[in-house]
Amino acid sequence: MKIEAITLREIQMPLVHFFETSFKRTFSRQILLVTVHCNGIEGWGECVAAEDPFYTSEWTETAWPTIKNYLAPAVLGRTFATAKECLPLMARVRGHRMAKAAIENALWDAEAKEQNVPLWQLLGGTLTEISCGVSIGIQDSIDELLDKIQIELAAGYRRIKLKVKPGWDINVLEKVRSRWPDILLSCDANSAYTLDQIEHLRKFDQFNMLMIEQPLWHDDIFYHSKLQAELRTAICLDESIRHARDAAKAIEIGACRIINIKVGRVGGFSEARKIHDACAARNIPVWCGGMLESGLGRAHNIALSTLHNFRLPGDVSASKRYWKEDIIEPEVEVTPRGTILISSQPGTGYNVRQNTVEKFTVRKETFRASAK
Repeated sequence: MKIEAITLREIQMPLVHFFETSFKRTFSRQILLVTVHCNGIEGWGECVAAEDPFYTSEWTETAWPTIKNYLAPAVLGRTFATAKECLPLMARVRGHRMAKAAIENALWDAEAKEQNVPLWQLLGGTLTEISCGVSIGIQDSIDELLDKIQIELAAGYRRIKLKVKPGWDINVLEKVRSRWPDILLSCDANSAYTLDQIEHLRKFDQFNMLMIEQPLWHDDIFYHSKLQAELRTAICLDESIRHARDAAKAIEIGACRIINIKVGRVGGFSEARKIHDACAARNIPVWCGGMLESGLGRAHNIALSTLHNFRLPGDVSASKRYWKEDIIEPEVEVTPRGTILISSQPGTGYNVRQNTVEKFTVRKETFRASAK
């Protein structure tokens, strides 16, 4: 695969309903898409950086110049036998894992198309059907939240995850558990608590949850090990797992019993597979988290979720939960039993709706290999 050009786009997509975490309330997404043009084949990637530097220090306004000025020039004009060969060329840039993932994942898509195989098989996946959960943000009232949970359970989703923060936690979980005592339930704190709130966090144990995700600082592993020793509920680490070394350390010191792998957060498919393998070797289950991706990023999450150690339902849900109109066809659909069937078509198994992408595009730039 010779990279002849790279196209970088910003698209803006309004959400069907706002999504609120402990960081902020989001009404629409500002998403960067990367297209690598390789000998007549187009590979597509999505940069999952958010509109603001709240979830991580990366955001769309750092990703665009990083790709334009450093990452794209590093790989333009190069020929790769496999997608992962691009990694050493981008390694000079420290951090910026979401920007790097957009390019690497686009190359994985191109490689799968070139080999005429499904992306999930190229990644080493084995599952032909994956289990789905949903993540439900903070609502204006508990009654609104209960209504949303009922809708998602009726749709067949196998796990409900609730966003929590101080003031929207114990009272909410009490209401949910009172109504649905047996559903698979988890919560995500997005680093909203500190270790001096340990007595409050112990109250979460009464709700028989699958996990509490990232309760403490976004960059912490050590203090999570202190907290995990005090809780019956499994801690799941998300933001603080940047690569396989972090995963190995977290498991070694008992900081968590579950790990959430977000392909963009960890820098792309290659590192995501390493984290998966490190967890599998230690019998730690993993699942795939979401970043309010368009259908393109969602398709990549589906492919990753076919690896054998993705044993828990991920946040890989139907397109219609988020978008009035998605940028892929077919749109992602979830079966009545809460699963997604995996396509056997080459690449992601989903086609990019070029006209829809152009309609949502607010800026676009193409970079070409310099003539030698």
